[in-house]
Amino acid sequence: MATTGLAVMNLRLWLVRHGVTDWKDAGRFTGWTDVPLNEQGRQQAEQLAARLAGIEFAGIWSSDLDRAVQTARLAVGWAVPDYRLRELNFGDLEGLAWQECPADAQQALMEFDGFQAPGGESVPQLRQRVLDFLAALPDGDHLLFTHGGVIRLIRREAGCDGYLPPGGLVHVPWPPSDFDP
Repeated sequence: MATTGLAVMNLRLWLVRHGVTDWKDAGRFTGWTDVPLNEQGRQQAEQLAARLAGIEFAGIWSSDLDRAVQTARLAVGWAVPDYRLRELNFGDLEGLAWQECPADAQQALMEFDGFQAPGGESVPQLRQRVLDFLAALPDGDHLLFTHGGVIRLIRREAGCDGYLPPGGLVHVPWPPSDFDP
């Protein structure tokens, strides 16, 4: 039985973090700000094409933000955009660099689960929209082009938290089980 309260499914999620942007290079919180990939980000997306070639997916999805849509287009040619795969809305923190954020916001974001972006979205709100998306997926392998916060949330829910760099790919079985095999 799943720990998330979702119906038992047989999903394998292939999570891709969009390629690098100028804001990412500058260490800025991007959230819902719609910035494009930079040259390095485009190269990262093109390099994913070889890794994903020949794999059959039940669905290919992306955040509706340009950096994720561009990554999908360059890696596999297309994806169905869905707003529920957007990054956390950082509100008043959008565009700020880490060192420009108040210490309490830095600490809360590092802890993640209870984070509430001032003037933006909370992690519980992010969790709800992402889990709603996942609950609607049919069985099979699904390729998701999304953002660091969404990937962190899914991986934490699955018990395998960890950093995924821009242009990175990770597999996550879903839903997480109540036991470790």
